[in-house]
Amino acid sequence: MSHKPLCIAHLYPDLLNLYADRGNIAVLRRRLEWRSYEVEVAHVTHSEIPDFSRYHLVLLGGGSDREQAIVAEKLRACAPAFRSAVEDGLPVLAICGGYQLLGEYYQLPSGEKVPGIGLVDMVTEAIPDAPRLIGNIAVWSDEIGVIVGFENHGGRTRHGHRPLGRVLHGHGNDGVSGHEGLRHLNIWGTYVHGPLLPKNPALADAVLRDALAYAHLPDHLEALDDRLEHEARAAFVSLRMNEVAPMLKEEAGSP
Repeated sequence: MSHKPLCIAHLYPDLLNLYADRGNIAVLRRRLEWRSYEVEVAHVTHSEIPDFSRYHLVLLGGGSDREQAIVAEKLRACAPAFRSAVEDGLPVLAICGGYQLLGEYYQLPSGEKVPGIGLVDMVTEAIPDAPRLIGNIAVWSDEIGVIVGFENHGGRTRHGHRPLGRVLHGHGNDGVSGHEGLRHLNIWGTYVHGPLLPKNPALADAVLRDALAYAHLPDHLEALDDRLEHEARAAFVSLRMNEVAPMLKEEAGSP
């Protein structure tokens, strides 16, 4: 197969690097290369200006409050170009802190508001003295099936869009609504990490299909042998969230 490279931008890996997002990049790259696509990864540090006209997929990872404030300032400086590209269909995978920055603001426990870039109708607020939402999480997505991983966030997120999915185990956006993440345009926003994509190959492929379509590349992905990934998921769920195990078996078509 000979096509132009698909370009994945990893924004600010020098700051948003808490949740093994290099693992997410590795999964995206390898699942494309196994299917004979050419891949280019642009590691865009905070000292560089993103060129959204080059990218076919953007990854925003998680960071501490201090790093998020720095990244928020950098993103606001390029927000018009970012917003225009997203409205044109640029896919974005935003995880934890990166997810929060897509909204209007993130309010710290002190009451200080860190302005986001307003790509989505969303706010996040950390409530003083409220417990962190932390632990293993499983989510049911009508698009993907079961998504599993880990969450660790103090903010409670509310938005006016479709959620990524329904919480089966864990907390999700706010610990009370039963919703997790966000799906709007080609944005995939979530608190699930650990990292996210090695545990969820179907989600990785869904994100890649969006990116390939945006790049005007063939987006029919041949099936890969994901038996090891599925066995690892099943073992993790059986050990940590056993009540979710029947849904995994149903999803896999097991008896």
